Amino acid sequence: MTNRTLRVNRKELVIVAVSGQIAHPIGGPSPYRIGNDGVPRVLPATGGIVINHRIGDRCVGLAGDHIEPGVALHNNQREVVGARNGPNRALITYACVGNLARVISGPCAGQRGMVTGKHGGVDHVILDFPTQTLQRLNIGDRIQIYSCGLGLRLLDYPAIEVFNCSPGLLSRWGIIEGNGQLKIPVTHLIPSRVMGSGLGKNTVWRGDYDIQLFDPPTRRQFRLESLRFGDMVAIQDADTRFGPSFRQGWTTFGVIVHGDSTVSGHGPGVVPLLSGPAELLRPVRNGNANLAELYALRTPVRPKAYLPLSGRQANLPSHRSVANAPARHITGPQTRFTHR
Repeated sequence: MTNRTLRVNRKELVIVAVSGQIAHPIGGPSPYRIGNDGVPRVLPATGGIVINHRIGDRCVGLAGDHIEPGVALHNNQREVVGARNGPNRALITYACVGNLARVISGPCAGQRGMVTGKHGGVDHVILDFPTQTLQRLNIGDRIQIYSCGLGLRLLDYPAIEVFNCSPGLLSRWGIIEGNGQLKIPVTHLIPSRVMGSGLGKNTVWRGDYDIQLFDPPTRRQFRLESLRFGDMVAIQDADTRFGPSFRQGWTTFGVIVHGDSTVSGHGPGVVPLLSGPAELLRPVRNGNANLAELYALRTPVRPKAYLPLSGRQANLPSHRSVANAPARHITGPQTRFTHR
């Protein structure tokens, strides 16, 4: 095995500047979200500037829903040629994890950050900045991203597809190659059976898909309660080349980009970065495989298990007493239903 730099088509890649504005959170018709456990909750969700949670922090058990750590970016311009939302579609397609971002308006102009993910559905690009910068940024400030990664290929592994990934991230990931195989550091192995929202999308370039955390035995078996923003993970039996789908003998590697959710089918989001035959891609467990560590941005928190909100709510005494109450036998006359 060797740890030489992977050969990629770096000289073919094009660097393109794209930009957007810091997005304000958007409220729905009702403030409530009905959880998988049937409990309605009012929680912070997508958009805005999250100041106290960044990459390297836990993403499970927060009092939030689909929390996007750091800055959520959206391009609000409208195009007169083609689709009106064309500028934002380009932003979310072009931006790659690891790309440099620079504030170009407002009190933090000139400050630098990094792309850490994309969030489909709301179509946000997610950025990390130092906490001091997050505290001074304004909703609506413009940020420019120096996009590089579209068209990235592994020259010695044509069967492995690369997407949403900057060449810089590949070089920092700690991938070791040898004997025709890549050993890739990850914090967690995830079974494809728990993947939810995002399945059925026809592109992998414009978002993520979610890890469901609603089955306690599976959560514990795969240590999913200890997931953090920025963790590099491997999804077993998953093929995301043309949109997320189940496929035996295939592995997808990605990064955790947003927090968990109480809503059925949803949970921590994974942006795919690599996908290919399992015989070419070998996950290697490494607790330091997190964007915060790989880019020396900050020290990630120590992994620790946290119950999701829905799981925590189910353990409250009032819920246990109802769920475990003995069945009551009806001794009175039975009601007959007649059909006319």
